[in-house]
Amino acid sequence: MKKIGLLNSDISTVISQLGHTQHIVICDAGLPIPAGVKRIDLAVVPGLPSFADILEAVLLEMQVERVIYAEELKQAQPQLFAHIQSTFADTRQEAVSHEQFKLLTKDAVAIIRTGECSPYANIILQSGVTF
Repeated sequence: MKKIGLLNSDISTVISQLGHTQHIVICDAGLPIPAGVKRIDLAVVPGLPSFADILEAVLLEMQVERVIYAEELKQAQPQLFAHIQSTFADTRQEAVSHEQFKLLTKDAVAIIRTGECSPYANIILQSGVTF
């Protein structure tokens, strides 16, 4: 059994196999997941697990160089937006329309679906390098 870090083998495997600039998505329960993209479905009941909890867990193992979120997040969820801003204060951030965000998910290595039932609680994490 792993001693530290992610215990979910699917998430841990995906992160360990990411190359520079490849990306994963952490999404709410409602984001459509494109055909052909690996789905890691963690949703149990509405709100469980939360988007923030899964983001925190993923960041234990993933080097992120860029994040992308829907510009609608700023107005719809100012608290979550502030959390993302502080979490990624030293990381390149990009806001796109929600429609553009959904198109970008087609290129994801994997999408991690949470039980979050809040609008626009979605983020694309682009893999960086540690050297």
